[in-house]
Amino acid sequence: MITQSFIQELLNRIDIVDVVGRYVPLKKVGSNFSACCPFHEEKTPSFTVSPVKQFFHCFGCGKHGDAINFLMEHNGISFVSAVEQLAAHVGLRVPERQDLMHAHSHESRVSVAKSENEQDQADDSMLRMVESMRKAAQYYCRQLKNAEHAVAYLKERGLTGEIAARFGIGYAPAERRNLAEVFTDYALNQVDNVLVKTGLVVIGDNGKCYDRFRNRIMFPILDHKGNIIGFGGRVVGSGQPKYLNSPETPLFTKGRELYNLFAASKAIRKAGRVLVVEGYMDVVMLAQHGLDYAVATLGTATTPYHIQKLLRQTDEVIFCFDGDGAGRKAAWRALENSLGQLKDGKHIYFLFLPENEDPDSYIRKFGRASFEILFKKMLPLSEFFYNELCARVELQTSEGRAGLAHLAKPLLAQINAPILAHMMFKRLSQLTQINQNDLEGLLQFKRKDAFRQPNLKTKRPQPASPYRRLMQLILYKPAYVEKVDKTLFMGGDKQKDEVKLLMQIVDLFKKHPLSDLENMTFSSIVSFFSNDPNYKLLEEVGSEMSLWDGSIDIEAEFAGIVLRILEMQRKQRMAVLQSKPLGLLTAEEKLELQQLALS
Repeated sequence: MITQSFIQELLNRIDIVDVVGRYVPLKKVGSNFSACCPFHEEKTPSFTVSPVKQFFHCFGCGKHGDAINFLMEHNGISFVSAVEQLAAHVGLRVPERQDLMHAHSHESRVSVAKSENEQDQADDSMLRMVESMRKAAQYYCRQLKNAEHAVAYLKERGLTGEIAARFGIGYAPAERRNLAEVFTDYALNQVDNVLVKTGLVVIGDNGKCYDRFRNRIMFPILDHKGNIIGFGGRVVGSGQPKYLNSPETPLFTKGRELYNLFAASKAIRKAGRVLVVEGYMDVVMLAQHGLDYAVATLGTATTPYHIQKLLRQTDEVIFCFDGDGAGRKAAWRALENSLGQLKDGKHIYFLFLPENEDPDSYIRKFGRASFEILFKKMLPLSEFFYNELCARVELQTSEGRAGLAHLAKPLLAQINAPILAHMMFKRLSQLTQINQNDLEGLLQFKRKDAFRQPNLKTKRPQPASPYRRLMQLILYKPAYVEKVDKTLFMGGDKQKDEVKLLMQIVDLFKKHPLSDLENMTFSSIVSFFSNDPNYKLLEEVGSEMSLWDGSIDIEAEFAGIVLRILEMQRKQRMAVLQSKPLGLLTAEEKLELQQLALS
């Protein structure tokens, strides 16, 4: 956790004018600076930056905040990433969790020193990996110029030299050890070989190194900072697999990255939409025809993390798929992963191309104007949702309508946008021909908060028990499971269901690496308990967490809850001892009672 004191120190060291000025041409107007807003299209500047207040505000779209907020909004990155970027710029080290918790003991000082040394080594390793990817990309670009058959293939696909250079497209020759020409450490053992760590090189069964990418058109994949973190390689000719991506590495996680998002960010904001397609060539060819706001998933289904990234960039996301069965299956997976990320005011659409067409082929045949006319035929998420579900049942029968309600219920429950959730439930009521209130009761569907009528007689909700709160904190920040001692579970008889569920969650989390836990959604955690008696309790706990406003101080909350549980256990133990006649207490119990009374 990044402490508030560190955030304040960071904001004190930076100048928001300098931060914003890296991305927006600012003009001095009185004591402030002004510009056209980078978050919406305008001709008259309404975006101001105050060096005195260290604050930005747009009078047009209402966006405002400090330097951290600006980076998050402008670059579409997380809070932590924005803090890390700003800290690096002013030479501050973001404190590790160990630094904050153990800084007062000798053992912890040794631990912190060791941690800092390990962090320095990790940072150095990451820098070497990034540099290796950059060097490899330059090598592939040079090779493309001399590979006539690769150039001929790209020309056949309609690519110009200008667009190939813009996207950094290169070529990996067919030989097994091409990169040995530019990397002197090519043949190092696996532990030290940075090329193996980045996935550029593979070590065979015989212990010898060889290039992962051979005889392939190379598409570099960039992160939000513009660093090359991976490659996609398209084979030239008839080899298999047709497309080969970099493996998962410390730099690259397929489920978190989108091809061309870094380069397309400005065009996405200008257009007010992003087009999500399936292939590298789709993105490149669309850009060649002037449609610059397209991105692609990297050989994997669209993930909730992808949706989250895209909705930070724009309010309108259009998924474009082939119109065949495989395209519709991919679209449905994208819809399922979008439900939990939806917000009122955000729009997700689905566009299906004519049969035997993909974005690459269609825009080459008909041009950008014709392609964008297809947007008139795109389906809103709500319409695609019910089109697909209705196709799976017989709506003319009572059984079919009941089946539709059964299919829709778990999907609608994932939607956190109250207005949209209400409208989609209303549509379900119409399709099933069941009164909306009756349907809510039958499905035990809880209305979203925006539609609950205020009840003046409602009692103030009781605070969560310590065990329930501890459970929520661990679900919110799985890393804290390492600090949970099972002695905390003793004496929780009054909340036995909560204690049992908490113990199950702790056991589950301790079986998984921390990196996996950080990527788990609440829905995926709940799936482990689908047949558990405490499944409903876990859903209630998650529902309460959804109301958190994000300002919670996890570290302070965790420490406070542990103290509450320990105090509760102390009082319970004292009550047990005091309930015995004094003459029946053993010497050890008398001493324990005395110590408990003094603690």
